Amino acid sequence: MYSGKVFLSGVIAGVGMLTLSAAAQDSKPLPAAPSAVLEQQQQPPQPPQPTPAAAPKATTPPASQGSPSDTKSAVPADTNETNAPAKAEELKPPSNPRSSESPAPETPEKSEETIRVPVNEVNLIFTATDKHGRFVKNLKQEEIRVVDDHKAVDKFRSFSNQTDLPLRVGLLIDTSNSIRDRFQFEQQAAIEFLSQIMRPKADQAFVLGFDTVAEVTQDFTNNTEKLSSGVRMLRPGGGTALFDALYQASRDKLMKNSAGQAVRRAIILVSDGNDNQSRVTREQAIEMAQRAEVIVYTISTNTSGMIERGDRILQRIADESGGRAFFPLKLQEVSDAFSEIQEELRSQYAVAYKPPDFKSDGSYRPIEITAADRKLHIRARKGYFAPLQP
Repeated sequence: MYSGKVFLSGVIAGVGMLTLSAAAQDSKPLPAAPSAVLEQQQQPPQPPQPTPAAAPKATTPPASQGSPSDTKSAVPADTNETNAPAKAEELKPPSNPRSSESPAPETPEKSEETIRVPVNEVNLIFTATDKHGRFVKNLKQEEIRVVDDHKAVDKFRSFSNQTDLPLRVGLLIDTSNSIRDRFQFEQQAAIEFLSQIMRPKADQAFVLGFDTVAEVTQDFTNNTEKLSSGVRMLRPGGGTALFDALYQASRDKLMKNSAGQAVRRAIILVSDGNDNQSRVTREQAIEMAQRAEVIVYTISTNTSGMIERGDRILQRIADESGGRAFFPLKLQEVSDAFSEIQEELRSQYAVAYKPPDFKSDGSYRPIEITAADRKLHIRARKGYFAPLQP
């Protein structure tokens, strides 16, 4: 039986929106996912720290107050996946650490406030393939079965073959030293992918590079020339904050940009999977992708021919979000992976249903989706978080 993961379409977790700059990451930890906040509240309080003696007051007011020493220094989280950040915080819009001018989004945001009412309806995106891995594009709703929180769904509110749904794509490229050998080829493959998949006036994408910090080199646009320039701006060097990058891209870009719209959200993550700088854990990053209803496709840069720890991390991220993990050994296979992702994004189904015995208690609800034809492979998210009502 094959299982999948979804998230409530009408609910978006309340967390801060906007990408961290290098300065912001140096001074403040990333806010935790909602489940991590509860975990932190159960930890014993820390003993109070001694307060330094106050400095004498100046006779004349200084031109500016504060100094670098007034800012709390954030210690990078240990790569142990159980380590959670200390506190959730709202973050202000950062400046681009590598460019004096930050790229502006192509589509201006509406100024009026939108009021969203939580509804107990689940939207599930899934892919069906045969035993040869070929996409099946003629399924009917009576040919699939969905089990929500161990209870069968008896009726679908909608079922459709979603081949033309607008795309919102985030291209996340690891720019740490560990991927230096194949970096230029991967840049070119990514540029070709964006050029082929983007449809004018329908699809939008952004480019984010990450080493010790994450940097958006091109914000959402449907202009392939701007996207190509954003990819070419990336330069390898530094450590790897993979989980932070995935968390930020899901929360600050995809959740924000496509809220309330019927779009398909996807992240293509190119990395070796090894993280040594993130402030959020792997599970927090996965949870945020689930809450943002993002499908994550991972492309490994490991060419050793052996399955390493980073490969297993990339596999888990893809599986939990309903995406796929690719492990190319040759340069040409990188381009092939991008081509397969492009085809899959145009070969998916969407089903909506009302969960049985639904409760707005913030709990995680597992999902199982299978086809009547047992030879077919169904891939989707493996669950979602119910909204928590006050």
